[in-house]
Amino acid sequence: MTLLISAGILLAFALVAFCVIKWWNVTVVGVTPVPLLTFIAILFTSGLDVGLIMFPLAWDFPLYADTAAEPAYAFTNPLAMEFGFWGFLIWGFYFLTTFYFCVIEPKVKFFEIGIVKLINNIVIIGTCAFTGALFLIYLPYYATFVGDGESVITPFYVVVFFVILFAAFSSTDIKYVRILSLGSTALFAALILGMWAFAGIGIGEFFGTASNIGGYFANIHKFVLPLTDYHEFYLFWWFAWSIMIGQFTSRFVGGLKTWQVLAALLIFPSIPLGIWFSVLYYYHLNSIELTLMINISMAVVGVIFVVNSFDSLIRLYTDNLGLTVQKLGKLPHILGNAIVLFALTLAFQSQWLQIQWIGAVVIGLYVACLAYIIFFKGKEVMAIDASPEENELDFTKIDSVH
Repeated sequence: MTLLISAGILLAFALVAFCVIKWWNVTVVGVTPVPLLTFIAILFTSGLDVGLIMFPLAWDFPLYADTAAEPAYAFTNPLAMEFGFWGFLIWGFYFLTTFYFCVIEPKVKFFEIGIVKLINNIVIIGTCAFTGALFLIYLPYYATFVGDGESVITPFYVVVFFVILFAAFSSTDIKYVRILSLGSTALFAALILGMWAFAGIGIGEFFGTASNIGGYFANIHKFVLPLTDYHEFYLFWWFAWSIMIGQFTSRFVGGLKTWQVLAALLIFPSIPLGIWFSVLYYYHLNSIELTLMINISMAVVGVIFVVNSFDSLIRLYTDNLGLTVQKLGKLPHILGNAIVLFALTLAFQSQWLQIQWIGAVVIGLYVACLAYIIFFKGKEVMAIDASPEENELDFTKIDSVH
């Protein structure tokens, strides 16, 4: 699997470089463009999941700090390691797929091929369920006011089911995307500020802690290929998300040049990630205990992130499969998606399914798509010099789409 993920990463970054060089100044417009702030909010909240909230303190920082157990992490500090697993360079995957679905796929139509569409939607549904499983597994750590902080008990299953049910409801109208994305971004910012204030972090202390992120940029080349099995897991996870996030967010790109899309995806999400991880790292370094209110706040924001992820992915695969609200009816649409995704969430939680398998399938789709373009659509793709003509830069379109 290490060889597979390494080959997939190198291929992806080579394609990023090719797209930026070839179409540097092309104006990228999606089918329902939105202003930059809204686009970044949609990308950030759809492209990340509950692991962002729940992994660092519960698992990651202690793991990266224990260099005796894992010497591969010794070249830099835990904050730089966490940022490298979540930020900056890795968002190049999302640039590649966003650009592809916005500019290239309308000419190629690879993902409209029957077997490809089926595989892609299985990937989307599976990854969606994996998000729910992560939430279920890590919820006890933050919801200690319900359980013992370790065991997944009945109330947590109920919470996860209702979260999925709510996401299935919100997926019935695209207007909820903007509300959820901007709302969850605001709540995430409030959580950061609240935890900052509770810890009494001074400006100097914050920047002193945040400066550890420099360890990532000084060693950025070391984060390209898998460092450990855990890093490999993260990379497969990013691959699993990449196609569907690109397919979803591509519709919202609002007239940026190709190089600006790349810059926006690398820089804008990395800023809140860097701030968030720096605040959490201060908690870790100073052994600050989480209060009941902080635990509840983190759980609530985690819930909102899960709803965002499920909302966008449910909308994507139901559109792809033609299982729309108009066709099925609102209630069957909501209940059907909730039941299927909850069942798959339980399968991931029991480790009957693994995200690495899905990531491997996505790498296969990358290779198959590239081969299809080379053998059948090379001339059409190389002749592309603009976004599809039907994609107009009209920010009011989203108000009329359901």
